[in-house]
Amino acid sequence: MAGPIEQFEIKPLVPFQIGGLDLSFTNSAAYMVLTVVAASAFLLLATRRRGLVPGRLQASAEMAYEFVAATLRANAGEQGMRFFPLVFSLFLFILVANLVGMFPYAFTVTSHLIVTFALAMLVFATVTLYGLFRHGAGFLKLFVPEGVPLILTPIIVPIEVISYLSRPVSHSVRLFAVMLAGHITLKVFAGFVVSMASLGTLGMLGAVLPLAMTVALTALELLMAIIQAYVFTMLTCMYLNDALHPGH
Repeated sequence: MAGPIEQFEIKPLVPFQIGGLDLSFTNSAAYMVLTVVAASAFLLLATRRRGLVPGRLQASAEMAYEFVAATLRANAGEQGMRFFPLVFSLFLFILVANLVGMFPYAFTVTSHLIVTFALAMLVFATVTLYGLFRHGAGFLKLFVPEGVPLILTPIIVPIEVISYLSRPVSHSVRLFAVMLAGHITLKVFAGFVVSMASLGTLGMLGAVLPLAMTVALTALELLMAIIQAYVFTMLTCMYLNDALHPGH
């Protein structure tokens, strides 16, 4: 039986190298493509009729739209809606990727740090470049919190700069760590069920408890898949607010 770590192994599906650089199409890339296709298909199917009285599929798409829009307005104000396409795309990609990873033998792309870090860096670069483009040197007010005494500025500013630069790390590690730990734990308890059930009647009776834990962990993982998509989105909205209002 495969170990709990093997489910995260990246395997080349279409090997391709140029000058020693590995550009193979991997299972990770395949599942990212699948995630984009699934999310796009959901939106296209949900909005094809655009009925005044929405069906279930259209209603679910509208709920996702309103949920992200409300989160963005609450954290970044009405001006934050200019970033809605980015925020909604991130939310839907992470949510669908997390849900796809719940299927048996599926690959969870958000359990890899390089993927979540790339998404976090996209947010970080957007906030930084837009903040500098819009406010110029005024963006640096972000590192001097309002109301801080001038004498404390030499201490506070380095702390704020380090905190700002560490955002991509904390933003990405949170999603990666939760998905990785959850899938490993789920795999371990599922392995207990298979191992104990193979021991005969007594083993099958003993497998009831790990089976119950597996079911409970599956439900928890499903909940965390949704919550982590929301948390990543909410933090993105909060960071975008700094680009829009660095002095607040």
